[in-house]
Amino acid sequence: MSDQLTAHHVKLPDGSIEKQTTTLNLGPTHPATHGVFQNIIEVDGERIVSAEQTVGYIHRAFEKIAERRPLYQITPLTDRLNYCSSPINNMGWHLTCEKLLKVKTPKRVDYLRVLIMELARVADHLICNSIVGVDAGALSVFLYVMQYRELIYEIYEEVCGSRLTTNIGRIGGFERNFTNTAFTKLEKFLDEYPKVLKEFENLLTRNRVFMDRTIGAGPISAERALNYGFTGPNLRAAGVDYDVRVHSPYSSYEDFTFDIPVGKTGDTYDRFLVRNLEMWESMKIITQAYQKIQEFKGAEAEVYHADIPEYYLPDKKDVYTKMEALIYHFKIIMGETEIPPGEVYHSVEGANGELGFYLISDGGRAPYRLHFRRPCFIYYQAFSEMTKGSMLSDAILTMSSLNLIAGEMDA
Repeated sequence: MSDQLTAHHVKLPDGSIEKQTTTLNLGPTHPATHGVFQNIIEVDGERIVSAEQTVGYIHRAFEKIAERRPLYQITPLTDRLNYCSSPINNMGWHLTCEKLLKVKTPKRVDYLRVLIMELARVADHLICNSIVGVDAGALSVFLYVMQYRELIYEIYEEVCGSRLTTNIGRIGGFERNFTNTAFTKLEKFLDEYPKVLKEFENLLTRNRVFMDRTIGAGPISAERALNYGFTGPNLRAAGVDYDVRVHSPYSSYEDFTFDIPVGKTGDTYDRFLVRNLEMWESMKIITQAYQKIQEFKGAEAEVYHADIPEYYLPDKKDVYTKMEALIYHFKIIMGETEIPPGEVYHSVEGANGELGFYLISDGGRAPYRLHFRRPCFIYYQAFSEMTKGSMLSDAILTMSSLNLIAGEMDA
């Protein structure tokens, strides 16, 4: 490997010596790229001279497919964006539709959504930070904490029947009420995970090898991060305290108390620290949401969707016994419900940044145009600048800490 990476010298006809660099293909099918995307890297020895990014290897034309589907059938497309936290994608899409349809969801629905979205944030950060550990040579922490991602996936499974690509929820709320089993699994997670997260931090945060590998790797200033359009943990690690949940609250996030962790240097180590702190804040939000949900009694405790029969499938028993329910069921399933004309943009604080949906409707049965604002696509533009002059091994850690997800990048 060292022979391939060492720049060699060539004697030119005039007798002068020219140092030549080596061009490497990092990806698109390489385990270190964490997805199907390519980096063409020019190295002088093991130091990066330049890098050029290529995306599009798994482009699936989500936005064009969405223009031929009714609103509720677009939800599964959003799963495949950041599949490490797909419930946030689902909720972001539903909130966008509700903004266009002018739907007001009940408080209990808002709190249930917050609970699920914060669980998804913890799962995403858990994966990202443990993989940063792997790329720094620490495999044990990854194997340890991944057991606890399973607890989150078991909650998903109880709520909607799926684990990774969840298709969770519906326009207006959820497809069913949360069971007691789901809440029991949630209590188990809230009880066990804080101790595990503390151990995870103890293993890496002040670990000298880990610090040497991550401090100063892939830094970016607040100014440059803003110029590129960074959001989420990557922007906050650079020192900017922008969080969609606070600056443009949705789903009743204004009812919750939490802090926004902010870094200073914008390097791999700061991104790691910010995500760790955000997991603690998410645990606080989940606890608050669970307490608020328990306060609903009687009929209010059975509310899990808004009253919008034109867009929300009726109960099956009603379809068999009531003509009106049968008509709504038929129109929704067959995609015959027309949506009002309008133009809306709605964003949510995804686990890796601001995930936005720009929806244009001309009054038909499907969107006239739909655009996903994918944070990963924006981060990747800065990868060349962030890695120039660094070691090749630092490029891998930088890529990991940016939390680049190929499915979201290509959308």
